[in-house]
Amino acid sequence: MASITALGVGSGLDLAGLVDQLKAAERQKLTPVLQQQSAQKTKISAYGRLESAMDRVQSSITALNDAATFKQHKSTVTGSGVLATASETANAGRYEITVSQLARSGSAASNSVTLDQVLTAEATNLTLNFGATYTDGEFDSTAAPQSSYNLEIKAGSTLADVRDQINADKEAGVTASIINDGTGYRLALSSKETGKEASLVGFSGLASLTMDAATLRAGQDAELNVNGIAITSTTNRVEEAIQGVTLDLTAVSENPATLVIERDEASLKEAINAFVSNYNEMKSTVGRMTQFNGAGETSGELVGDRTVRTIEDRLRRDITDSLGTGDISRLSQMGIAIDERGRLKVDEAKLDETIADNPEGLAAFFAGDTKEGGFAGRLSSTLKEITADDGIIQSSVGSAELRVDSLEKRKLRMEASIERSTERYRKQFAGLDGMIAQMNSMSSYLTQQFDMLGAMQKSK
Repeated sequence: MASITALGVGSGLDLAGLVDQLKAAERQKLTPVLQQQSAQKTKISAYGRLESAMDRVQSSITALNDAATFKQHKSTVTGSGVLATASETANAGRYEITVSQLARSGSAASNSVTLDQVLTAEATNLTLNFGATYTDGEFDSTAAPQSSYNLEIKAGSTLADVRDQINADKEAGVTASIINDGTGYRLALSSKETGKEASLVGFSGLASLTMDAATLRAGQDAELNVNGIAITSTTNRVEEAIQGVTLDLTAVSENPATLVIERDEASLKEAINAFVSNYNEMKSTVGRMTQFNGAGETSGELVGDRTVRTIEDRLRRDITDSLGTGDISRLSQMGIAIDERGRLKVDEAKLDETIADNPEGLAAFFAGDTKEGGFAGRLSSTLKEITADDGIIQSSVGSAELRVDSLEKRKLRMEASIERSTERYRKQFAGLDGMIAQMNSMSSYLTQQFDMLGAMQKSK
């Protein structure tokens, strides 16, 4: 191997450089394979971007395949004390709402004790009393509780132990904490729920820990008036007092707040425009990928690709084909036309008019009577078939990956062949290097001999 690594030493020729040139010439045979491999990898990346664009269209069309999208209402409150949220089951209307009382939970605290004081020498029951009674709007502290709950307090319990045992009992109906009043420590209890029925109104059972009546704050229900109708609620979230509307009471109001419920046309238009925008973005992506630049510039990654042609054909049919015999059977009837590039163009005025005058027709067109019966369902089904794990795109990705693997194996075989050829050149040049070295050595020897003979003849 020494003669190979020192190639050219014997002959003085740049045989190593010649071998490198021959190897570089052999590697030129790899260029078409590497180009094909790069093209397939570029296709795989392009398919991924195409699938992402399809997924965005799928997401936007899914919203239009839900009949609730076409029944959305918005609520507008003028005034204070209440917030409102309207669902699709709400009816348009105007309401005057006055909040006269907020719901609150009941609370009470114990007398003051030291933190390490043992409150009971033996196990005993702590009784929690619930249910506030109001007479003429005033809390009646003498009324009997409506319900009670007993929990066992272990022997030797301190204030912290009592707190922990109460909080560990999920059925106790209260949460417990400890408050430092400056002179000692108190057990503070608060009802878990708001409203007078769930209100804590007292506790007893521990001789060393009694309720300080001055700290009792009875729970109460929320009270409000809607269009002259008095309503009570155990919480400050009032549901279905107005059909399909959730009211959140935030403060007692001096003046009535005005609530207006109306159809949310803006959200419906936004959903339709989101579909149009995502569809056009997908078409732009396809356009860039299939663009052919005859001026010698780089063309799109999927020029002439059969998969893309198939996808475009299927989507074009879904977009243009008539749907049923309802008031609206084509996109053009709501102001959405198809331009010369296959993109969707919205006539804003016509779309606004359709949303305002015929929301039922829009719902029937997009959502239909079944999951796949409307325009959105039909298009969604097509998109799912295109982007599914066994769909058109993934099938094409799989084929491209197989071609990449095949080309990789071919490249490895060719590289091995090139290495064998390079090794053969090295050995041949090494033999040539040795022969030239021998010839040079023989030439030097003969020159010396002739020089000696010449010198001998001159001396005679």
